[in-house]
Formats: sequence, C-alpha cells, structure tokens
Amino acid sequence: MLKFVCPLIAVEDVAVSRRFYEECLGQKVRYDFGANVEFEGGFSIHRRAHFQELLGGGERFAAVARSHWGELYFDCDDVEAVEQRLKEAGVDFIHGIHEHPWGQRAMRLYDPDGHVVEVGESMEAVVLRLHRQGFSVESICQKTYMPREFVDGVVGTAE
Repeated sequence: MLKFVCPLIAVEDVAVSRRFYEECLGQKVRYDFGANVEFEGGFSIHRRAHFQELLGGGERFAAVARSHWGELYFDCDDVEAVEQRLKEAGVDFIHGIHEHPWGQRAMRLYDPDGHVVEVGESMEAVVLRLHRQGFSVESICQKTYMPREFVDGVVGTAE
C-alpha cells in the first residue's frame, strides 16, 4: 500500500523560500534538514541543485521557473488581510482577489522561485459570507456546489 506524504517543490535558496512561506504565508516548519524543509501544512521545499543531483543531474533534469504546471493552494478566512500583507511584502502577483463562479474569492502569486501559489477563502468562509449577504441555504448549495449537510453545518455554527 502506498501512502502519499507531501508535494515537494525545488527552490534555488532554501532560506529565502523558507522565509517567504513562514513570514508571508504563515507556515510553520515541522522539520529543517538543511537542503530540505518540511512545513506543518504538508509540503516541502528542497534546494534545487541537491534535488537535481538526486534525479541524476541538472543538465538532464533542468528546472524551469514559472512553468505554470501546478500550484500550491492555501485556505484562509480573511483573504483581504492576506492580500494586504502580501502586497506590503512586495510579492509578485499573477492576479489579485477575484471571485470564482462558485463564489470563492482567491488570488494567485509567485513564490520567490516562480512557483504558482493560490490563496483562497476557505469554503466555510464562502458559505458564511454568502449567508450574511442573505443567500438561502439552497442558493448557497447551488452556487458553491457544496452539499447541503456542509452548508447546514456551517450556517448552523454561525447562528
């Protein structure tokens, strides 16, 4: 039986990337192995040069910055506060906050190595926002595609 452990991204400078994920995105380090840092959020960063050695060499396995082939995704309850903090830190945004068709507001940005990072409202926060705006439970379910039990549970805790 295979057990998925975590995604790992290759970074040029572990200290710079660690500082970004800790200071800008509020992540906490679980383990720091020098060339490899694992965060409590369930992902790791690995020094690119070392990672490429493990693969068999950088000439054969070149890293490509800003490849846009995937992203790390983070949830939050106050997306505006996170956006403000990231702007103050001088982060390079792909786009600021916009609302997806299912009602979730999110932004995308680059980490120091050009990896795409998305920060969006938790679906609980989306449901609460829509509820406070006067949407019925049925309307929230239709808009967010969330099951009735989930929406009832979130709305029930707010009342």
